[in-house]
Amino acid sequence: MTRKNSPPPTIPALRLRVVLAPEVFLGPGKADLLQGIAETGSISAAGRRLGMSYKRAWLLVETLNGYFHEPLVLAATGGKAGGGAQLTKLGADVLARYRRMATACEAACAADIAALRKWRGKAPK
Repeated sequence: MTRKNSPPPTIPALRLRVVLAPEVFLGPGKADLLQGIAETGSISAAGRRLGMSYKRAWLLVETLNGYFHEPLVLAATGGKAGGGAQLTKLGADVLARYRRMATACEAACAADIAALRKWRGKAPK
């Protein structure tokens, strides 16, 4: 999972962004958020891992939940029993498919990305 203070990726890099609808995308950030929810059981904890506000994390979850025919994330409100969130079966499947597509794209483009790295000059300031 990408974290707020993690080192930048080796540049040039390939990042897959799937356009689901106008202004609705599934990319590395939303995939990392879904992964974080699966690992922590919390939207806020997953957002914190990514350096994202609770409000932003909720907005991204609501966007994804609103696009698909059923929610990707189910959330329970807090209180005495505590809150929490979990991926639905569909959410886990969407995340797994995105990760597979990203891996396949990286593999398909590896030689070309390596060539771009080799030809790279100084980074612009």
